[in-house]
Amino acid sequence: MSIFFQIKKFKSALTLLLFIFSGCAWSSQGWGKVTMSGSVVDTACNIDMNSRDQTVNMGELPVSTLNNIGYGPVKNFDIKLTDCHFERYDRPDSKWNSLMITFGGPSENDFFSLSGEAKGIKLLLSDEYNSKVIPGTASLPVNITPGTMYLRYNLQIIKNSQTVTAGNYWTLLNFKIDYN
Repeated sequence: MSIFFQIKKFKSALTLLLFIFSGCAWSSQGWGKVTMSGSVVDTACNIDMNSRDQTVNMGELPVSTLNNIGYGPVKNFDIKLTDCHFERYDRPDSKWNSLMITFGGPSENDFFSLSGEAKGIKLLLSDEYNSKVIPGTASLPVNITPGTMYLRYNLQIIKNSQTVTAGNYWTLLNFKIDYN
């Protein structure tokens, strides 16, 4: 074989390799993917996206306040429900009338417990009528109002039977809504 033919063959192979590798580089840069999932549900209301994952900053609370009066200030939060309606698509012969909400999370007797360095405190959760919410227990039925509804709740740090010590604290409360 002539040297000319070998060079031509080498150039062809090199061109082919560059084409293959540049295609790999092209396919990995500037491209991505979106994975999507969801579910179709039949409920009386939708939970507003901003109500699904909330953070409530309880602020700083002096140990002396807890030792002297036994509790801190009340902080409020709302769960916004949208597109509420009475029609049931799974059973057209019946209507949605009410909902019950259940809060779950770490608990200490009938209160929610807290994690962290702070000790001697627990969390009181109450509804807009100041009725205590018991962890894992469904609320009394709430009548459904067509359109937008707000479920209003209060959080309050209170002293428990332990000695109060300073430090950070946190907890995670989950909620689920059952419709009737």
